[in-house]
Amino acid sequence: MIYPEYEPPKSLKNGLLMTIYTSKYASRNWEKKIKLPEPDYSEHIFIGAENVPIYGIVAIPKKPRGTIIGTYGITGNLDNQWFLRIWGRKAYANNYAVVLFDWRAHGKTAELSPTLTSDGIYEGEDFVRIAAAAKAIGCPAPFWFTGYSLGGQLALWGVKAAANLASWGKDLNLVESEIQGGAVICPSLDSNRSLTYLENHQWGKYLEKSIARNLRKIAWQFAQNYPDKIDLTAIKRVNSIRGFDRELAIKPLGFASTENYYHASSPMQILPQFTKQTLIIYAADDPLFDPTIIPELEKICTRNSALDLILTARGGHVGYISSKACQHSTKDPDCWWAWNRVLQWCEKMSKQAIAV
Repeated sequence: MIYPEYEPPKSLKNGLLMTIYTSKYASRNWEKKIKLPEPDYSEHIFIGAENVPIYGIVAIPKKPRGTIIGTYGITGNLDNQWFLRIWGRKAYANNYAVVLFDWRAHGKTAELSPTLTSDGIYEGEDFVRIAAAAKAIGCPAPFWFTGYSLGGQLALWGVKAAANLASWGKDLNLVESEIQGGAVICPSLDSNRSLTYLENHQWGKYLEKSIARNLRKIAWQFAQNYPDKIDLTAIKRVNSIRGFDRELAIKPLGFASTENYYHASSPMQILPQFTKQTLIIYAADDPLFDPTIIPELEKICTRNSALDLILTARGGHVGYISSKACQHSTKDPDCWWAWNRVLQWCEKMSKQAIAV
């Protein structure tokens, strides 16, 4: 069922336009559209799965009542991922400790390790190990795993890893119940279907090429840091998302094809087994994802009471900028509708946990 509460400005009712506007223009003036200050973050190096060092920033309010852990999408870093920094401000202002991190092969984490991405295969455990380390420095339970786009995919794998903590995380000073669940915005759920859709769509193929160019930049930066760990000729051959994974990702992970890799890392297959409360915000007009995913997602969420789905008719990909009328009706303090829903949902889940 389509969630009717969200409404964008009239000029952004098309999903592609919302996506382009958010990416190209909202990034320039976002600080004028949020009244909350930036938390006083401190740097911290976490140790993830397979002992991979992960760079993060941490802010702990005076009386924290839980901890938000989050990361961003397929490209970028903590310095330029403004959408994630909005979430950090909102969470901190509501007395949550905040941990934001550069995931594998991104930002300062890429400077610390020659480990490439695995799209959730190891990043799920990274989330849990970050939570354990955050607890040791004063970030309290309950922990929430959050992210958007591909970062949402990683956060979902984190929720899955948390549910199995007793079977693999005996070295951690963390119990499974301390991880409350997750909340994700426009997560990548089925890479095989969506990438094929994107590659063949009239406009989607241009979005795919734009993402691929940013992936090549990541690869070249990786080569500067670790010239003996990567094949320079392979980077030159990368001209697509699929090409990046085929040339650089799948071989170290032991996959014979990108199709097998995408199947193994896509979270759609694990959602039916979720036992921890998880919110998924998803737009029917998201131009990056195959629309045939939506009926399947609805069915899975209907059958699993641990999953809360907010499916909207509009919103684009990680857009969800709301109109003035929408802000008034939802009593939101600003236009960042999706993060306001995530915060509202976390509040609701926390109250339910206390009541129980």
